[in-house]
Amino acid sequence: MAVRKVLRYGDPILRTPSKDVHKVSKKIQELVTDLLETMYAQNGVGLAAPQIGENYRVFVIDVSTGDEPLNPIVFINPKIIKKSGAVRSHEGCLSFPEAYTDVKRYANVMIKAMDRKGKSFVLEAKDGCLLARAIQHEFDHLDGILFIDHSINRFETESILESLEFPPIEEDKLIEEKELEEQINDAESAKED
Repeated sequence: MAVRKVLRYGDPILRTPSKDVHKVSKKIQELVTDLLETMYAQNGVGLAAPQIGENYRVFVIDVSTGDEPLNPIVFINPKIIKKSGAVRSHEGCLSFPEAYTDVKRYANVMIKAMDRKGKSFVLEAKDGCLLARAIQHEFDHLDGILFIDHSINRFETESILESLEFPPIEEDKLIEEKELEEQINDAESAKED
């Protein structure tokens, strides 16, 4: 059990899809503990196994704030089974210290996964809440997708990365999400009217 080093953007492991967990073994239990300890040590909201160099389909999230008791949620072999709506999300990532940018996310997600005991559960997060956005962010890590791949303004993101001396955006990794973009633009236009 230890606080592990978080890999930074540019490390090829962050772009490598993760493999399924076949058994919630002692090794996986220890991985979960390390993920939680590392996430809390870094003041993160979530952390995925690839970010500490382990390509397993495992991530952890805790969206508790302030004086609320810690409420860690463990996701092993997660699958997003439903998603809808769209929201603009201002995100950062422990693999990108100090880099924040606006990205496109679904407002509502339903996810199925196993907890740290190997028990199956389904969780729904709605209305673009932090949990809904964090689930998508961490889930992406398991497929080698990073939050910058969902950038709303890639040139702004590029400039943020450059100012912090990160490698540039990988153009071939940018995800085109016309439907989400349109929904976000419509919602923002409606607010201005």
